[in-house]
Amino acid sequence: MTKELRSSLLLLLTAAIWGLAFVAQRVGMQHLGAFTFNAIRFALGSISLIPVIYFVGNSNKKKEIQADKAENDIKTIAKYGAIAGSILFTAAALQQVGLIYTTAGKAGFITSLYIVLVPLLGLFIKQKSNGFIWVGAVVAAIGLYFLSINEDLTIQFGDLLQLIGAFFWAAHILVIGSFASKINVLKLSSAQFAVCSVLSLIVALIFEEIQMANIISAALPILYGGIMSVGIAYTLQVVAQRHAKPSHAAIALSMEAVFAALGGAVLLNEVMSLRGYFGAFLMLVGMLISQGDNIISRNRKKATINE
Repeated sequence: MTKELRSSLLLLLTAAIWGLAFVAQRVGMQHLGAFTFNAIRFALGSISLIPVIYFVGNSNKKKEIQADKAENDIKTIAKYGAIAGSILFTAAALQQVGLIYTTAGKAGFITSLYIVLVPLLGLFIKQKSNGFIWVGAVVAAIGLYFLSINEDLTIQFGDLLQLIGAFFWAAHILVIGSFASKINVLKLSSAQFAVCSVLSLIVALIFEEIQMANIISAALPILYGGIMSVGIAYTLQVVAQRHAKPSHAAIALSMEAVFAALGGAVLLNEVMSLRGYFGAFLMLVGMLISQGDNIISRNRKKATINE
């Protein structure tokens, strides 16, 4: 098996883990409040990255010694972690609460709109755009209409929360992209997860009733959401994207929405109308189109290097 094929399969596994996390999140809320679930989930996610940080740090010891001190500066990591964690908290809260009022499948597709929204929001910080992005955005918007907008031109509350959340997921990606070149990415991730966990716990203590019996009842979805979805999937993505072709990576990761829909249908008996499935298909097509120029330019660059 070639490195590229192995990387593509790892990215597909990553998308599957993230997609099925929507199912775990819905099941978890049968026992816990949204903020309690997020508080424990992201705490586990933060802790699960500590061993990864340790082993990666040891394997790259010489590089770290030569690296800029700011990369590992605790104050810098705490500062950027607080900013990214606050945005993550907002996005995760909207997603988790929204799942109370909508299906895992619809939540997966609407959340995945961040793929289109990232380059669109990037215009506000003077990032370049292209025709693929605008065509993809239009196709995805039409898909969203068929998926979530009713015939009387209203949108379900849960779908609306997921849509607002997609903007925060996109903002989160832009922020992480800005910080990634300045500090250690794994340490930043662990810090932001910790911040998100603390903020979720504060809200949970104010508005929700936390009982150990309920936490134990939701143990499996919490463990999946925290360790599998956050710790393991994030690590798989970092490892896989070293050797995966951009085109393969984009397609594989966009499958997160498909796995969310499949998981919802098989495990939760969720059903969408034909109109909904058509909308989901258009959204997936739009997301892939929006990555067109990025895929082409990177493949050209790679081909030039190989020549």
